[in-house]
Amino acid sequence: MKVLDLLCSHQHSFEGWFVSEDDFQSQLTRSLIECPLCSDKTITKMLSAPRLNFGAIQSVVPSVPSAASQISPGAGSRAAHMDSNSGALAATSVSDAAVPLSEPALQAAWLQMVRHVVANTENVGDKFAEEARKIHYGESEERAIRGHASRKETAELLDEGISIMPLPIPAGLNGPLQ
Repeated sequence: MKVLDLLCSHQHSFEGWFVSEDDFQSQLTRSLIECPLCSDKTITKMLSAPRLNFGAIQSVVPSVPSAASQISPGAGSRAAHMDSNSGALAATSVSDAAVPLSEPALQAAWLQMVRHVVANTENVGDKFAEEARKIHYGESEERAIRGHASRKETAELLDEGISIMPLPIPAGLNGPLQ
């Protein structure tokens, strides 16, 4: 099994597991490999050192910390909320401390957020604009939805005062979660 470090044209790095180099090249030429963050299919293989498994020898490479562990306990937390009077999305800061995260930690946090959105919303597909209007005008029960809307539909919804937020969801995450 070959584990390769891959990079999309938007500079998102991720790992891919392949049976062989030929398997990787075959999938790459058939556009079967895509970035898990943005679904880009323009993928390049990054330089990486092979990992040799010698059995009982312990690895001296420290594990990569999770996104949550890179936030220091004393650092301020941020939250987003919808202002009920103006309908504007506002960021609230508990403290002014900056919390620098590495790119892999940011990617992990973004993927976790997208998974949360997918798990807690109903996919209405191409009927997003129609369903958002029904909810806004009280014609349908209020619930969290996601789906697709054109730029024109998005602009019209915003002009009507309907609060929406574009969120690109990679195709692999838009289906049932495992």
